[in-house]
Parts: sequence; structure tokens; C-alpha cells
Amino acid sequence: MKKVSLLVQVFLMAILLVGCQFSEDLHINEDGSGKISFNFDGSELLKMAGDKLGEGLGEEGKEGKEEKVIDTLMVFKDFLEEKKDSIAQLPQAEQDRLKKLEDFRMHMFMDPKTMEMKFDLYSEFKNVSDLGNIFNDFKTASSLGSKNANSAVGAPKDPLSSTEGDDPTRVSYTFKDNKFKRVTEILDEKQLKQGLDSLEQMKMFLASSKYKIKYHFPRKIKKISSKEALFSQDGKSFTLEVGFIDYMENPKILDVEVELEK
Repeated sequence: MKKVSLLVQVFLMAILLVGCQFSEDLHINEDGSGKISFNFDGSELLKMAGDKLGEGLGEEGKEGKEEKVIDTLMVFKDFLEEKKDSIAQLPQAEQDRLKKLEDFRMHMFMDPKTMEMKFDLYSEFKNVSDLGNIFNDFKTASSLGSKNANSAVGAPKDPLSSTEGDDPTRVSYTFKDNKFKRVTEILDEKQLKQGLDSLEQMKMFLASSKYKIKYHFPRKIKKISSKEALFSQDGKSFTLEVGFIDYMENPKILDVEVELEK
């Protein structure tokens, strides 16, 4: 479990120090059910970290020993059960945030030989309207891992979760009457600004980072509200990519409305 927690901490470190490509991948079925995943490729971080990361993840890699491939699945329901006594000591609001992770799993893969490191946080849902804010759930997951990891990597504090209290935004998803909507609501302008202020020193590291949404539907798309969206060849999917800093400054930039063919 220490190795799993450390990998999640590495995930957090990657967000802070590397030009990252984040991807929110949503698959919706005809009945409104589906799967959502949050993907990140941290291979560049692995190249930067070198021997220090290898030492932190185990005895492999020392004095010529072969480093092993790490391919593991973190089931948050099991993790929360294991840590339930500690979690019970947290404020109720924090316990509620962690409970949202029960249905999530995180697949982590790292191969020191090929310099690959990938993370995939995902969950299935019965109705897309039950999703809530996947990005805020992701931040909770990454901070949960970093708090329980040892200090081998030495990850810095997460500026994305630096403010106290509830998240300043709320994202809702709906799929009914042949239309899909992704809508962001700003709940606390002051808190949102505080979060942006905490990112000020990280802007040079995050300048090349992107946030991409990739949404897949059961039927062809008739029209979409965004002019920047790119369609797949079969017309059932679209991608929309923005700068990560742009997204943090204006969370509504990824809001879309999609109408499907009947």
C-alpha cells in the first residue's frame, strides 16, 4: 500500500512540475449510463525524476539491480475501508468528500525501462447526472494519496487544493430529450480567486499544460455549442482542448451543449 500511495503522490507531483496533458474521457450509453475516466501521462516526470524515484518505489534500481514494472490497481473503496479509523477522526465535510471516491478506481502503470508512467482514475455510473465534478474528485484522490505516502519523492503542496472548505465550482452533467449538457456553476468567486492566486508561482510550469475533454455518444452529433470542438470520423464523438491555466481561470470554458440525431 505504501508503494500505491507513493505512486499517487508522484501523480500529484507531476501535476505541479511538468507540462501535463490531462484528459477527461466520457462514454455515455443510450440509457444515460456509462463510464468516465481522468487520464494523465507522467512519462516526462519519470524521465526527470531518474534514480530518486526508483529509490522511492523500492529496492529495485539500486546498484545495478533491475527495476520492475509497476502495474497496479487502487480500489478506493478498499483503501477507505483500510483507513476508516483515521478517516473517522476527520471533519464531517472531509469525510463526505472522501466518500465520493468509493466508486472510483485508479490504474497506475510505470516501466523504468521504457520511461512510461500512466494514471487512469475512472468510475462507471448509472446516470450521467450523478457524476458531479470529476476534476474535484480527482483532486481529492490525489491529495488522499499524498497524505498517506512517505517523503521519498518530496512532492510539494498541491496548490489546486490549497483553499479550505467546499470547492468553489460545481459541474453538472445531464442527458435527456436527445440533448447533453455540461454546465459549470461558480459557487464562490472569492475562493476561486484564492485558488488562482495560489497558482501564480506555478504558471511557468503549467504554461504548456492542456485540459482535454473527449465525449462519446450512442448516436451521431447533430450540433454542438462549441466552435472549437473536433468531431470523430463516425460523428459520435468530439474532443475539446484548452490550456490548463485558461481552464482554472475560467472553469466555464469547457461547458458544452450537444444535440444528437434522433
